[in-house]
Amino acid sequence: MTRVLVVDDHPVVRGGLVGWLAAQPDLDVVAEASDGLEALAAVAEHRPDVVLMDLRMPRMDGVTATGRIAAAHPDVRVLVLTTYDTDADIVRAVEAGATGYLLKDTPLPQLADAVRAAARGETVLAPPVAARLMSRMRAPAVEAPTARELQVLAGVSRGLTNAEIGRELFIGEATVKTHLLRVFAKLGVDDRTRAVLVAVERGLLPGPGAA
Repeated sequence: MTRVLVVDDHPVVRGGLVGWLAAQPDLDVVAEASDGLEALAAVAEHRPDVVLMDLRMPRMDGVTATGRIAAAHPDVRVLVLTTYDTDADIVRAVEAGATGYLLKDTPLPQLADAVRAAARGETVLAPPVAARLMSRMRAPAVEAPTARELQVLAGVSRGLTNAEIGRELFIGEATVKTHLLRVFAKLGVDDRTRAVLVAVERGLLPGPGAA
């Protein structure tokens, strides 16, 4: 079972999310919160696997709460779910330690799959978010992935989680996520599997069975 905390300041939205996720046989909604402060307390008490986090909330916003959760509970994954897709919001959330960034028009079945992926340590991006990052980062001088980004992607190709890649390369998990987002943007993809496939196709990574 994947333990989930739902954080949103709109009761109707929060109730709908809780109801849908709780109906999934492999997801257990252990708590809900209406702002970042409540989220911090709920994480400390219930230790969820995944926090579904809104961004704009009273008292403490989602980015601040995400940063504090990442610092105090690095094993807890934070998946942002918001209506805002500005470059600044996306980058701030990822730099704070968010595992992924989804928009509230995401179909509910895809949302449940995203929660499962986040629990596995995978980076999850809504297609419009990936497109914005790609447009923001695409430039002739930085189009090719760096050596470090390819090292991170090589870890992905071996089935490692972000945390395992970070330990292997002696970098923080948030840094791994940033490298992955940049690779996604440069390769024009929005998930880990496609990133590896495209990198192999372009000769950036060795193919299956290579020495």
